[in-house]
Amino acid sequence: MEISSQEKLLTEIVKILDSLQIKYFITGGFAVSVWGRPRATFDIDIVVKIIEPQVDKLADAWKNISKAGYADKAAAKEAIKNKGEFNFIDPESGLKVDFWTEKEDKNNPPEFKNRKFKRISGQKVFFVSPEDLILSKLRWYELSRSERHISDIKSVFKLSGKKLNEKYLNYWIAKLNLVEIIKNNGIDFGGHS
Repeated sequence: MEISSQEKLLTEIVKILDSLQIKYFITGGFAVSVWGRPRATFDIDIVVKIIEPQVDKLADAWKNISKAGYADKAAAKEAIKNKGEFNFIDPESGLKVDFWTEKEDKNNPPEFKNRKFKRISGQKVFFVSPEDLILSKLRWYELSRSERHISDIKSVFKLSGKKLNEKYLNYWIAKLNLVEIIKNNGIDFGGHS
């Protein structure tokens, strides 16, 4: 199968995840393009609830997408054990999918519970909620100080702001000690501006 775009790769990956009953949601730049302004991204970021026995089936299914596609099963199993990241790379198209293993616990927002679906090329695709995307971007900014994250947050506020659950955001911003980032970067929304 020829993968000609990120959208095509995304829908094919989602079909595989659905068939293997692996819960997921799309985050990162692709999610920013759904909840905020469209922007270029060089990979697809997917958070997955996966267990080690599913890795072999997942890697085998990827071969239906790209015979030349590369996935390291050992790296995937290690990522599951350490709550880390593994990826799938299609060298023919140059496209990459980063899979982040689930890190949900009582100290983190309930992202899987809040995920939302959109239709992409007729395929039902689950995305991180706009609120959890904002929280994720705030946390990434806290680690990297990359202005890209602030720009993404402002974009989501601008386009999804009236639909956002401000009570939920205020609670988690306070719980995760992110109030100063909001204040210091001119992010204007109820509660912490």
